[in-house]
Amino acid sequence: MDSDSPSKQQIVASSSIWVAALLNLVPGLGSGYLYQRRWRAYWITASVSTAWFVAGALAARGLEAQPQFDRLQQNQLVGLLGLLLLAVVTAVEASLAVQQARRS
Repeated sequence: MDSDSPSKQQIVASSSIWVAALLNLVPGLGSGYLYQRRWRAYWITASVSTAWFVAGALAARGLEAQPQFDRLQQNQLVGLLGLLLLAVVTAVEASLAVQQARRS
């Protein structure tokens, strides 16, 4: 690594807390990690969200053929809430990572 290039911790410490949190909340799916250049955290988030989509698709596979719209809507709500929870968790984690990097 070049001596002029900043370390990972310096990059995270120099990032804005609110921008990292907002990027993980609004577009979701770990965009704040791209801003912080935290590739491992991004790929973990992308893998979890992909697995959540696949699980939702598998769970809903038989629901379209049935006239039970309540179950389909419930499945969609669970999927949406899961992705919202993932966005909130990653936003909080990104904020805490900036705070921790600034303390050290």
